[in-house]
Amino acid sequence: MSEFDTNIPTAFDPFADANAEDSGAGTKEYVHVRVQQRNGRKSLTTVQGLKKEYSYSKILKDLKKEFCCNGTVVQDPELGQVIQLQGDQRKNVSTFLMQAGIVKKEFIKLHGF
Repeated sequence: MSEFDTNIPTAFDPFADANAEDSGAGTKEYVHVRVQQRNGRKSLTTVQGLKKEYSYSKILKDLKKEFCCNGTVVQDPELGQVIQLQGDQRKNVSTFLMQAGIVKKEFIKLHGF
């Protein structure tokens, strides 16, 4: 019995390299803009991945004034600070971030239906 136990290889994870690359600084440079369906026609837009040196509250204030919607900054243990806006504001947020010079177009990823 012990002879078979020593010959069994350890579990191989084919995604170990991919997970190591994704968890590094490569994903930190992207800004992810997502939409989440709440209930019925209501939706929520989230923005994550902005650099820590930016003032999230000032960006949120400008976004709220520009798009006439309410929003908040939420502290997430895994993702850090996340901006939440009411409604589907994905395209509006991406153009705002580009025009303000906060993020370049190639570093914005839009997610959602």
